[in-house]
Amino acid sequence: MNKILTVLASFAMSLAASASLAEDATGKQVQVTPIKGPLYMLTGQGGRVVASVGEDGVLLVDGDYAAWSDAYSVALEAIDADASAPRFMLNTHWHGDHTGNNGFWAEQGAVVMAHENIYRRMSTRQEMKARGTVVEPSPALALPVVTYEDSIAVRFNGDVIQAQHFPNGHTDGDSVMFFTEQNVVHVGDLFFVGAFPFVDLDSGGDVLGYIANVEQVLAMIDEDTLIVPGHGKSLMTKQDYQAWVSAIKASVSLISALLEDGMTVDEVIERGLGTAYASYGQGFIKEDFWIRTVAAGI
Repeated sequence: MNKILTVLASFAMSLAASASLAEDATGKQVQVTPIKGPLYMLTGQGGRVVASVGEDGVLLVDGDYAAWSDAYSVALEAIDADASAPRFMLNTHWHGDHTGNNGFWAEQGAVVMAHENIYRRMSTRQEMKARGTVVEPSPALALPVVTYEDSIAVRFNGDVIQAQHFPNGHTDGDSVMFFTEQNVVHVGDLFFVGAFPFVDLDSGGDVLGYIANVEQVLAMIDEDTLIVPGHGKSLMTKQDYQAWVSAIKASVSLISALLEDGMTVDEVIERGLGTAYASYGQGFIKEDFWIRTVAAGI
């Protein structure tokens, strides 16, 4: 065990040392972290982005908010001065912090690929009642051109990227991207590092489905797999993912038990989930919102 921890610590230190910042003219910075082979993790404001940069060109998984387009252009140039606009753009789900640059890259020739439900939600008006927001249809240029129901494979830069649909978890259109040769996986918003997840019930998300999906992903990877989370600044391991999944499952079990004992949702919120989850509520999803989501979704 100590040997494993030492290896992981050394790996984390080497990544930190090799990470660099790319800054656009407005001061927006994107952190560029090499993963392995042609793969890089790009960290801006929204969801994490994976770039495959090599002889076949550039492929991106996800794209952050639209306002960050120039910063990502600078980041790609920092990886390879000859890097052109991506040839392919894959989306893990429909939310704007992951699809915001679809149109920007499509205008430069990228083929946008996503699950059929992503097309359906991006092309129609979406009401996110739990968040109190409405999302208008995306411009036609931002919509996926290639869609799939279950999975699709893209052979690019010496790897086979398997985009696999995981239904009714974070949304109804989630895909996990497996870079099979590099043993790297982008799990999208099936991983919020150190925080409660956002289960978008208004977009077909499901609390128990979310748990089932992350457990299935865990069964499909090994101890050497590097994980890119939807939200979280570092690359993670299977051990990290397992610990987070266990914590989320325990919170759902606790909330369920309290409700079954006759407590109201407001009483559960007032009681709280304890000090073990104090830091989890500092993220995008606060503890009270997570409790209400679980109560509505079980």
